[in-house]
This record gives sequence, structure tokens and C-alpha cells, in this order.
Amino acid sequence: MLPYRGKVGMACLIIAESAIFTIFVVAYLFYVGKSLTGPTPREVLETPIFYTICLLSSSLTIHLASRFLERGKRGKFIGLWFLTIALGGLFLYGTGREWHRLIYEHGLTISTNLFGTTYYSLVGLHATHVTVGLIMLSIVLLFGLAGRAGPEQAARVDVLSMYWHFVDAVWVVVFTVVYILGR
Repeated sequence: MLPYRGKVGMACLIIAESAIFTIFVVAYLFYVGKSLTGPTPREVLETPIFYTICLLSSSLTIHLASRFLERGKRGKFIGLWFLTIALGGLFLYGTGREWHRLIYEHGLTISTNLFGTTYYSLVGLHATHVTVGLIMLSIVLLFGLAGRAGPEQAARVDVLSMYWHFVDAVWVVVFTVVYILGR
């Protein structure tokens, strides 16, 4: 039996996106410490532990939501799906707060120095993927609230959850590179 086309398609997308993220991570690592002017990562970055926990927790909530949808437990699916969106939204809020602080308190923009350029490019690429994911998750939530999501859509929901797990896994890499290795 052939694998589900949606999963194959998503796996192909994830492979392609992984290549793009790899390029951005390598660029960040290559240029870290090469800025001729400040601010530097050590001077301005604060480790976003709470928002990281929110994002990584959303992998559990989306997994559980998918399992409940498979079993036809629509109410639990909707609750956990909404919680996934809320956790992802909190993460984006944290990213926005961090950027606001970096820009207005430390003067770090994408054109300030190599650190600013690579930092905003890498973290911004990830934030864009989170935003796209949240839009897709919200569309599924609307279908769920309208009673149009049931066990027969579980395979499609699993495809979307693959994307969300990818976004979470990429954050582990970005977090490690930017906030641990790059400081």
C-alpha cells in the first residue's frame, strides 16, 4: 500500500524547508562574532525560556488534539487545538517583545551590523513559519467549530501537525544556535 499523499507532500516540503533553514543557520554561525560594531549577542540577547516552553509544549497539545480527533472526540480536539494556537501565539508575542526591546532599547536592526542581519533573518524566517502555521491551525479550528472536522479528516490534520512539529524542531536548532552557541 502506498503512503498517504499528504504525508509524502509534507515530508517533501519539510525537506526543502530544512535546506533553507540550514543555509540561514550556517550563515548565522559563520558571521557570529564578526560584526565590527555593536551591539553583540552577549550584550543584548536574553534567553526566551518561557516562550520556548510555550512553543515546545504546543507539539504535545497538537499531538493529543489529533489523537482525539481520530477517536471522534471533537470537543477535546477543539480545546487542545485552540490551546496549540494560543501557545504558538504566545511564542510569537514573545518574539515581538524581544524584537521591540532589541530595536528600541539597544538599536539593533537588520542593518545595524552582521549580527542584526543574521539574527533577524534567521529568527524572522522561523517566526514567518510559525505565523503560517498559526493561520493554517486557525482555519482548521474554524472548521472544527463549524462541525466540519471529524475522524474522516484526521489524516489531513496529521499532515498539518507534521508541519507544526517541524516548526518546533527548527526552533530547538535556532534556540541552540542563537541563544546558546552564538552568545
